[in-house]
Amino acid sequence: MKPRISHEWDVPTEKAMAIQRSLVDQVILTWEEHPMEMVAGIDVGFPEGRGRAAVAVLSFPDLEFIDSARAEIEISFPYIPGLLAFREGPVVLAALEHLSTEPDLLIFDGHGLAHPRRMGLATHMGVLLDTPSIGCAKSRLVGTHREPGPSKGSHTWLYDEGEVIGAVLRTRDEVNSVYVSIGHRIDLEKAMDFVLRCCPKYRLTEPIRWAHRLASGKEPPKGRQLSLF
Repeated sequence: MKPRISHEWDVPTEKAMAIQRSLVDQVILTWEEHPMEMVAGIDVGFPEGRGRAAVAVLSFPDLEFIDSARAEIEISFPYIPGLLAFREGPVVLAALEHLSTEPDLLIFDGHGLAHPRRMGLATHMGVLLDTPSIGCAKSRLVGTHREPGPSKGSHTWLYDEGEVIGAVLRTRDEVNSVYVSIGHRIDLEKAMDFVLRCCPKYRLTEPIRWAHRLASGKEPPKGRQLSLF
């Protein structure tokens, strides 16, 4: 996968924010029905100060492991909340470029529209790649919400200044919720549906669970290849 839009990454804070604001108008908030056969989870880690991104592609809806790629590069952009895409984006794109398959949907361990400038990692990458994407984060970055019910599938809306920017979704009975938000080319109801269907047993989606394992240095299932960069 290669981006259809490009921009500079190693930029001052103000320019980074300006780039985010320039991309917001290109976000598509609707889902166009098309075959959904492969879904990818993306996770990023920072071993020994380097950025390592892992992508795990699973079949859908049976969630069998299909493909994976991992990239590792030097990181120059500092850790700044709200600008993590500039720290993580280049290594994510490097990993995606080395996939041998092209997923139909990207699920990020991070936020989409649930971001102060509505441009979290899932939205930023989705727009650059022009690919359906979802943010599925373990913690809240911005906004307020009520607690959802205790059962799997229960949800409440995440608000920021009166705007619904995501959903607080229970993916398993009696466990902490996740924060789901639109990335690109999807609506919030469909995003929640995909997240729930990718969580047959655990709090986190299977694609993200696999991506986290790969980003931590573990190997893919026996007989499967891992593309390295």
